[in-house]
Amino acid sequence: MKEIVFDELQEKIYTETLDNGLKVVILPKRGYSKTFVTFTTKYGSIDRTFKPHGKDEFITVPDGIAHFLEHKMFEKEDGDVFQKFSLNGASANAYTTFGRTAYLFSATNKVKENTKVLLDFVQEPYFTKETVDKEKGIIAQEITMYDDQPDWRLYFGSIENLYENHPVKIDIAGTVESIQDITAEHLYTCYETFYHPSNMLLFIVGAVDPQEMMAFVKEDQAKKTFDAPEPIERKFPAEPNHADIPERTLTMDVSKPKLNIGMKCNAADQQGQEMLETELSANLVLDSLFGRTSPFYEKANDEGLIDESFSYEFSMEDGYGFAMVGSDTEEPERLETLIKQTIQNAKDYWPVKEEDLDRMRRKKIGQFMRSLNSIEFIANQYTRYEFNEMNLFDVVPTLEKLSMDKLKQAFSTFSDDQNYTIFTIMPPAAEQ
Repeated sequence: MKEIVFDELQEKIYTETLDNGLKVVILPKRGYSKTFVTFTTKYGSIDRTFKPHGKDEFITVPDGIAHFLEHKMFEKEDGDVFQKFSLNGASANAYTTFGRTAYLFSATNKVKENTKVLLDFVQEPYFTKETVDKEKGIIAQEITMYDDQPDWRLYFGSIENLYENHPVKIDIAGTVESIQDITAEHLYTCYETFYHPSNMLLFIVGAVDPQEMMAFVKEDQAKKTFDAPEPIERKFPAEPNHADIPERTLTMDVSKPKLNIGMKCNAADQQGQEMLETELSANLVLDSLFGRTSPFYEKANDEGLIDESFSYEFSMEDGYGFAMVGSDTEEPERLETLIKQTIQNAKDYWPVKEEDLDRMRRKKIGQFMRSLNSIEFIANQYTRYEFNEMNLFDVVPTLEKLSMDKLKQAFSTFSDDQNYTIFTIMPPAAEQ
């Protein structure tokens, strides 16, 4: 077991890759009564075309299957797994993103017992035609529910506009139509390919003894039999740099128009430290352009163009990335113009000074340090960084070293006019 010390953050993690390929990371936290455990596979909604385990040819599975598989993992022949966690005093959950699926629990006691439940249910699949068909109706209702949520449609509609071919444009849950094609055989194929221990990470943070927990996990895994690990071959279509659909408007039952401007990142092949620097730099630039102390925010707020819903973000993963800025607004056209002007002005006259960078850097470091007080934040974010060949605890030293040139470079990856899409949701009365 390797011990890694992060002196600046006063954190120490213990990590080991087991004989079956599973990576285990343990972060003991003094003074905490709760423990949070995540068991995550590097498999998400975008992994739709791949070579199945033991096969030589690529296949394409129905959209939404990673999310469907997540749902079905909780149902076993002897009942629902949630009940087992509940009897042990734990709260369990799971989620699927574009690039990973995580199963998790939090508990203040019986951590080993709950970890055993987590490992067992994720590593023992059980799918039948009857249970799969039953689940289709449940997930179809979930998809319909999200389709009726304006904020989700705004966010995801912007991603759909940005991408022409990449499966990130496909809803994580798929569509009501696509999930009808999912079979138990599909689920087993995806499970056997992506749920091998060598494609997974077990992260334990909280009130635990690292030596005891590592020994417990190693003993559990040694009792189980797995196929030899194989490299996973995924295939993604070529994707142009420019936005696929420049503008789209949707009518929904909202009281006020909603505007979102999406900007496609054209440096989506980055990984590791390079990705970390780009992500942090892009977020600092957006803070400078659209944060509460920016000229944009002051003007937009004073003129009533934005409200408390105003937000901006930069998101980057292996193969895709985008920035978004938007708000509910009574004047979407004026807000669109002001956002575009702010970005254009930054291209013409770079607004960030060295003192601005120092101030924003200190603020971001402070926010990050406060986030480390949450074991839920650490557990959910550590794996996301790990799967992108980054380390969560490198955030502070990377922020401290960011240069102005790096900020300009990051800004250039999404600020081209051809990278934009405008997505607007209008109330029904606006059409009359």
